[in-house]
Amino acid sequence: MPSKTIPHNIDSLTRPADLVKNLDGKNLLCTACGHLCKLKPGQRGVCKVRFNMEGTLMVPFCYSAGLQNDPIEKKPFFHALPGSLAMSFGMLGCDFRCAYCQNWFTSQSLKDEASTVRAIPISAGEICDQALQQGSTVVVSTYNEPLITSEWGVEVFQEAKKRGLVTAYVSNGHGTPEVMQYLHPWVDLFKIDLKSFSDKEYRRLGGNLSAVLETIQTVKDMGIWLELVSLLIPDYNDSDIELAKMAEFIAEVSPSIPWHVTAFHPDYKMRDRGHTQVDTLLRASQHGKAAGLNFVYCGNLPGQVTNAENTYCPNCQHLLVKRRGFQVLSINLKGECCPSCNADIPGHWLNFN
Repeated sequence: MPSKTIPHNIDSLTRPADLVKNLDGKNLLCTACGHLCKLKPGQRGVCKVRFNMEGTLMVPFCYSAGLQNDPIEKKPFFHALPGSLAMSFGMLGCDFRCAYCQNWFTSQSLKDEASTVRAIPISAGEICDQALQQGSTVVVSTYNEPLITSEWGVEVFQEAKKRGLVTAYVSNGHGTPEVMQYLHPWVDLFKIDLKSFSDKEYRRLGGNLSAVLETIQTVKDMGIWLELVSLLIPDYNDSDIELAKMAEFIAEVSPSIPWHVTAFHPDYKMRDRGHTQVDTLLRASQHGKAAGLNFVYCGNLPGQVTNAENTYCPNCQHLLVKRRGFQVLSINLKGECCPSCNADIPGHWLNFN
C-alpha cells in the first residue's frame, strides 16, 4: 500500500498506469509530467495521486471532482467553435504549487487540508452523456492538472470521439514526450499556461520552464490547436522585459498562436497585492503586437480593455468576432476566412474536418 494515507477515497479509484517505465526491481519511472518521478514501492509522485503499489504504478481513474458546462471562451479558447459549450471535468491533484491558484480546491486538495473537495465516481460514458444532454460540443479536462491524470483523460476522450464531440486539455504544459505522444490521437485543442519566462520562478512553482517551452513547441508541431494564457500578476511577471520575452518566444513558435493575457485577483495564498490593472494588460498586448503576434487578447476585465477581447483579421483589420467577457456578441466570418479580404483565419471556427 502507499506509504502515506490520503484522506480521500481516490486510492480505490485507480488503475495501472500507461505512462510508466520499469526501472530496476520494483522501482518505476512515471512519465506523465516533467518531474519524471522515480518511485520506489510505497512512494507517491510529486502530484500525490500517482503511486507505486508493490511495483505497479497506480493512477486516477473513473471519478470526477468537478463537472460543469462552461462557455468555451472561459477555458479560454477564442479560435475554436466560438459560442459553443464545453463540458468541463476535473480530478484532484497537481504537479505545481502555485500560491495564486484559482482552482486550488481541486488542484491542491491533496496537499492542503483547507480543501474539502472529494472524488465522485463516474464513468466516461456518463460524462459524455451529460455533455450531449446539456448541448456541449466540447469535452474538456481541466480544474486540476490534466497531464497527471492522462489515462483517465484518454478514456473520456475515446468515448467522446465516438459521439462526435471535440476534446480539449487545459494544462500547465509541464509535459514529456511520452505524455504528448499518448495524448496526440485524442486531443483536438490544447490550452497551456505560460506562467512566467523565468527559470527561477518556475522552480518556485515546482516545475521547470524548459519542459513547458518544449511542450508548447510539441503541441504546435503535432498540429493540435494551441492557445496560450499568461496570468499577469503585479510585481511578479508583468515587467516589460519578461512580457517581451514571452511574446518573442510565442512569435518564434508561430505568430498565429492566440496569446491571452489575463488579470490576476488576490486568491489562495497570494493576497499581498492588488488586482491587475487595465493598462498592464494593454501594455502586454502591445508587446505581443511588437513581437509580431496576430492575436493577443486581454482577459478577466470584460468591457474594459479597448476592443482587446475581439478577433480582427490580421490582414485587413476587419472585425470577425465581437466578445464581452465569455459572451460572443457577433460572428462575421465566411467559413474559415475573413469576409472582407478572404484571408484564412487560423483556428477551427466551424468544425474539425
